[in-house]
Amino acid sequence: MLEVLGKKNILGVDIGTVSIKVAELQSAGEGNFLLTNYGIAESTEYLDRSNSVIQSSSFKIDESSAVDMLSFLIKKGDFKTKDCCAAVPGFTSFTSLLELPVMSDAELAQAIPFQARSLVPLPISDVTIDWMPIGTFEDEKGNKKQQIFMVSVPNETIHTYHSIFKKSGLNLKMLEIEGMSLARALSNKGDGNILVIDIGALSTLITVVSNGSLKYSTQTDFAGSSLTQALIKGLGISSKRAEILKKQRGLSGMTGEYGLSTLMQPFLDVIINEARRVGDIFEKKYNQKIEKVLLTGGGADLVGIDVYIAKALSLKTEKGNGMEKIKFPAIVAPIASWIGTRFAVALGAGLKIFY
Repeated sequence: MLEVLGKKNILGVDIGTVSIKVAELQSAGEGNFLLTNYGIAESTEYLDRSNSVIQSSSFKIDESSAVDMLSFLIKKGDFKTKDCCAAVPGFTSFTSLLELPVMSDAELAQAIPFQARSLVPLPISDVTIDWMPIGTFEDEKGNKKQQIFMVSVPNETIHTYHSIFKKSGLNLKMLEIEGMSLARALSNKGDGNILVIDIGALSTLITVVSNGSLKYSTQTDFAGSSLTQALIKGLGISSKRAEILKKQRGLSGMTGEYGLSTLMQPFLDVIINEARRVGDIFEKKYNQKIEKVLLTGGGADLVGIDVYIAKALSLKTEKGNGMEKIKFPAIVAPIASWIGTRFAVALGAGLKIFY
């Protein structure tokens, strides 16, 4: 059971591959939520040293680095609470969408671990399994079935996260996978089927959210750093110069600066192809259409990326805004959309405690 926090503040925390983001939220009553503080700690050393990361699909989480960065951020940010909810990256977990006969909660508790044995590539004793019902339907024979989204996270990962937050002086109330945090922050019931592409530094999470519920989740190691490395190798320039050019020019044109777009597009196309594959799987399985694409993460700020992806996927594409459900002080207004895109996971994790 969750502790009832009432109007106390809560921190939503997103420990990514090279950055940690914290968003402090407060219940404002009647389903309203207020952003009271936020902060980000980010490293750029990974551009020159591939193993200089907090975590990635290739490296286990660096607990010492995570504690140092999170402790520094909490101290400098002057946050008003120690209570927090956090999201774990998609590459640390295993997810599956199960279709089972309608049954009681007690029967589900027995059936799901049995199903997990054939789906999780680790001994069941080494993972923690959670699940949530996301809908019912009738199959072609008229049998009523239910869809269950199952998540399994290695116990080692959970232990490490609890250790990080304890050493950072925080009270970790809840963990969930980042796809669920994104779904909560970016969508509502009635929003239809949305393809979310969350482009981080070293990993891109691709999810399908249907009417506010997470339906499918996968990830690829092609991400923002892939585009930067393309410029470093293609132009023979430093990582710092490559990052500056990427942020300044993006995909805005094929000329100037030796055609930056032509160097980055092949790597961006890999991400797009994976997103297309995910969308095709969803559409064929459920006979429903993806209606639009939302971009989040630091990669969503690349100039021209929304236009490029919209053309490639033939879908309306826009930046996701995790601030749509959240009120904020007037001083934040000029950068609210930036926070909504960059902090979508942290915002969604924080919102969970109030739902």
